[in-house]
Amino acid sequence: MPRKPILIGVDASPEAAGAAALGYRLAQLTGARCHLIHAVRDLWTALAAVQLPDRTYELNQAFQNQARKQVAAVLEDAVPREVIDKMIVRLGRAAVVIEEAATELGVGLIVLGGKHHTALGRWLGGSTSLNVVRTAKVPVLVTAKPGPEIERVMVAVDFSPAARPTIKLAEHYAELFEAKLRALNVMEPLPIVPEVPPVDSAEYYELSEELLKRDIWPLVTSPGAERIARHGMVVDTLLRETTEWPADLLVVGSHGKGWAQRVLLGSVTEQLLNHLPTSLLVVPVAMAADVAPEAVAGERPQARATSRAKPNVKVSRR
Repeated sequence: MPRKPILIGVDASPEAAGAAALGYRLAQLTGARCHLIHAVRDLWTALAAVQLPDRTYELNQAFQNQARKQVAAVLEDAVPREVIDKMIVRLGRAAVVIEEAATELGVGLIVLGGKHHTALGRWLGGSTSLNVVRTAKVPVLVTAKPGPEIERVMVAVDFSPAARPTIKLAEHYAELFEAKLRALNVMEPLPIVPEVPPVDSAEYYELSEELLKRDIWPLVTSPGAERIARHGMVVDTLLRETTEWPADLLVVGSHGKGWAQRVLLGSVTEQLLNHLPTSLLVVPVAMAADVAPEAVAGERPQARATSRAKPNVKVSRR
């Protein structure tokens, strides 16, 4: 991973302190620069412009200085003082401020503290993590654990071009933290479509396993890494597996669904963010687009495939 700067979005919450600690730890391990950024909700500018037009700038500065003090007090045990003193504080919506700063600084990673929101809060755009992940062009790490260390990394893999960059980033993090690595593929049951002849599920799973052995498992090159396949619904299976293992970090690829489709159906990434079983590293679809088409060669599970490589894998129908 290039030594691009790391941007950590912070506020006055304990979750932000955890994100800052892990983000700073990553900066130490990679030799990257570390930037903190806080967004102050701009609630008074319009009112001040009407009531106190000559004092708008002064009031905005006062709000930012007050916010800086509050956030600094929460972060004082998480990162060194010199990092806190350079914290960027700007007016605006958090997701917008973070995205703009990420572009300006040319960062390679965004780190945020995960929070659990109600369904209404998410619908109203209350989750900064969701909003950042939807538009980020670099990986986004949403933390769910207080400590700065990672001992177990799980990576969710599928048959898309996102598999290679997702696996490589997971291997990088496992190497950084000297953590155990487990690659997990979830084979969902075939949907039942009216007026369409049913497909033999046994043959479907057999073909999927052949594709895994031939095209996906060889991408996992870390010594000692586990390769596991499960049968079930993706989100439910990932939530269960990250809890039972348990994983300190789950790495997933974001497939860049359109906004309307995400609102109507929800994506795997967004459902995981809503439940956040562990810290989640989301690899954006833009990274997958840079991978050559032949990187993950072969047909889809519905097509006939011939197995060539036979890595040691575990397959469960749980």
